[in-house]
Amino acid sequence: MKVTFWGTRGSLAAPGPETTRYGGNTSCVEVRGEDGTLLIVDAGTGIRRLGEAIKPETKRLDILLSHLHMDHINGLGFFDPLFFPETEVHIWGPASTTLDLRARLSRYLSPPTFPVRLRDLPCQLKLHDVVPVGRFRVGAFDIQASLVCHPGPTVGYRISEGSASVAYLPDHEPALGVQDFPEEPEWTSGFELVQGVDFLIHDAQYTHEEYPKYVGWGHSSMPDVLAFAELAGVKTLVPFHFDPAHSDDMLDRLFAEIRRSHDLPFALIPAKEGESFQAR
Repeated sequence: MKVTFWGTRGSLAAPGPETTRYGGNTSCVEVRGEDGTLLIVDAGTGIRRLGEAIKPETKRLDILLSHLHMDHINGLGFFDPLFFPETEVHIWGPASTTLDLRARLSRYLSPPTFPVRLRDLPCQLKLHDVVPVGRFRVGAFDIQASLVCHPGPTVGYRISEGSASVAYLPDHEPALGVQDFPEEPEWTSGFELVQGVDFLIHDAQYTHEEYPKYVGWGHSSMPDVLAFAELAGVKTLVPFHFDPAHSDDMLDRLFAEIRRSHDLPFALIPAKEGESFQAR
């Protein structure tokens, strides 16, 4: 499968000269299968440019939403294929304890927050609650979804095609409430999703020094991301969901220091907008 990054930033879009290398758009990742199956993971501001690259004759595409915070859905209304009458668009995501996915998304795609209502979109729209279902197939992809530690209903995904696997946990705080992270795998949020995965795309919002100010906000510090990846035995870690205040130069320094000071048992490839990798 081919994985392409269209948005790598967390919390708020941060366009500007200081974010050109890692990217300023919020979370959006394209996953293409060997058979052409198109998955889009999250619908932050990066989804707008991806939509411009999709042809109106596209028969079907699937969008996996990790959760419904604005930085992960505010590109939806500007995603061209939602306005293609012949395209079947499937949106998968978590319900709440009181509302299904359709009702939750309708709070954004309706006045006064957006002029077009979800129910009026011209595409052939189908919505699916991913939990408690947990596992489903889209084309050649086997997809596993599970709730993870982050405020509000939030899921992580593991996407597999043949022997290749990619896990996506963009908003995740596995160290919450743990004095000495990590502890046993069975008590660690998200472990089952990422164990032995080829590529782990994971929340990397805070530095070690920043994290104490934001405990409980649902995001990880870089040391906790590294520990989580090692615990799970992943092959490649792809840090993602960068803080909007973290410039390219700051991120360069951060990852250079990690490589100098750690003997990592996995490859480290920070996500950059516009870049792709092949998972085989």
